[in-house]
Amino acid sequence: MSLKLLEKEYINGKIDKQDYIQRMHDVHKVLFEYSNFIKNKDIKKIEIEDCNVIMITRENEIKLLCDEFDHRMVPIEILNFKFYEKDEINFILKLIKENNTILDIGANIGWYSLKIAKNINNVEIMAFEPIPNTFEYLKKNIDLNHVSNIKTFNYGLSDEEKDISFYYYPEGSCNASAANLSRRNNVDKIICKLTTLDKFTADKNISVDFIKCDVEGSELFVFKGAIKTIRRDKPIIFTELLRKWAAEFNYHPNNVISLLKKSGYLCFTINNENLKEITEINENTIETNFLFLNHEKHSDLIEFYAKG
Repeated sequence: MSLKLLEKEYINGKIDKQDYIQRMHDVHKVLFEYSNFIKNKDIKKIEIEDCNVIMITRENEIKLLCDEFDHRMVPIEILNFKFYEKDEINFILKLIKENNTILDIGANIGWYSLKIAKNINNVEIMAFEPIPNTFEYLKKNIDLNHVSNIKTFNYGLSDEEKDISFYYYPEGSCNASAANLSRRNNVDKIICKLTTLDKFTADKNISVDFIKCDVEGSELFVFKGAIKTIRRDKPIIFTELLRKWAAEFNYHPNNVISLLKKSGYLCFTINNENLKEITEINENTIETNFLFLNHEKHSDLIEFYAKG
């Protein structure tokens, strides 16, 4: 029984004071369970305030607002699994330099943007998130952390300008996609705006140093719409590529490898503190996040980190 219902039963005289105290204590004990549960996890503190739960990470003390309905939100993932993409983000932090311009495509609630902003000085981060509810969490998290160098854009990137339906369900905001990845019947359809990265960089008159892309299966289309920028600026690219999600859009992740190879890029997986080059993604590939480096511009990084 919930706290509110227990309180209501006591107020209405349905349970006596002693029973109410005991039953409330049984519920309150979960607070102490959490104090032990978060040990050795990247959640240092949980704040409860009026109508909000905020989790604060152990590293960088990043504040993340929680959604009571979302099962897969980053702070919940950290509670469940200790860390969230720790090896990947620690590695890319070595590659980003001061004064870089970073694009966070599929920013969700801002985890990667906030980690970069907290660790690298004077970077400019542009975070794209098309889902309105998730976009609000992104903005609130930026405000909570008093970060001023993250600009937010409530639209997505693809290979053409258009409005498109996204499939979204509150229990798994991270799986919002232009395909119904969950196969649920009760998923919401939300019309979202898309543009191309090439148009965005032209309109803003910017060059790009680093791209993080996680768009739940639409990655190929993002890169098709960014190919002029990629060939011109030769940014480092960090992207998720899943065979099962790509299949929903009728392509294979190897199509991304092939597309970027034509622009001089090599594909790598992150193995602890080193890189391992791969030429294709197949049924034996267990990694889902990949790093692309231009063989000319990033030759020093390739030589240093891809040691064979």
